[in-house]
Amino acid sequence: MISAKPADHIRIATWNINSVRARADIVGQFLDTAQPDVLCLQEIKVENGLFPAEIFTARGYTHLAVHGQRMHHGVATVARVPIAVVESHDWQANGEARHICVALSDGTYIDNVYVPAGGDVADREANPKFGQKLDFLERMTRWSAQLQRPSILTGDFNIAPLECDVWNHKGLLDVVSHTPIEVAALDALQAAGNWVDLGRQFIPAPQRLYSWWSYRAKDWQAGDRGRRLDHMWASEDVANRAAAHHVLEPCRSWEKPSDHIPLLTDFRA
Repeated sequence: MISAKPADHIRIATWNINSVRARADIVGQFLDTAQPDVLCLQEIKVENGLFPAEIFTARGYTHLAVHGQRMHHGVATVARVPIAVVESHDWQANGEARHICVALSDGTYIDNVYVPAGGDVADREANPKFGQKLDFLERMTRWSAQLQRPSILTGDFNIAPLECDVWNHKGLLDVVSHTPIEVAALDALQAAGNWVDLGRQFIPAPQRLYSWWSYRAKDWQAGDRGRRLDHMWASEDVANRAAAHHVLEPCRSWEKPSDHIPLLTDFRA
């Protein structure tokens, strides 16, 4: 799938898995083939006590940071290198499990986040879920402005910000995930922390770059109606150590796939 990383690099991956138990086989397949040192999962859809730790520990991923929830939501960061749980923020302000932060031994922080999808109508009055999404991003922006640490911010942001991040820019301007108000909110978050968008650092616009394809498509590759909803950002000091970035589209064709694909970045030590 990808080349082996140098021994002095660390490999960080992110993936909205859309139920870690339902997709246990492809999680294992990904770990075996991509060999990340750290994997950030979103939408794990399982409570902490039912998290399938054996998938990971059997492969040497013995460091587990799980902030789970039944049915929907939930995030987990698993690693084969030491990690320390730092905090979990409730940016939704309703108890949903959407964030977990861990620290690596070198002092790099990894914030794993699952931003709300926001419902179907881009109006906070008609659709409270859309307002919750904007409020979530506003709280994140205030948090980001205060950060003073080497950090990676990654996960399912549920926003495709650029025209080339969607298959049809004009056709999706009124569709939640690509509306101007959401893009402005994400831009404010990025500016607040001076975050570097690693996807676009390695694959500059206007090149095509997607990470999600709807299950509704009979043939996701033929239609290619994708959106870039998943992101990996880094503070400038960490971004300067980024050596390679991979967008793993073949995973969308694996058996019983997630509608999202993994992203993976190698960092120099």
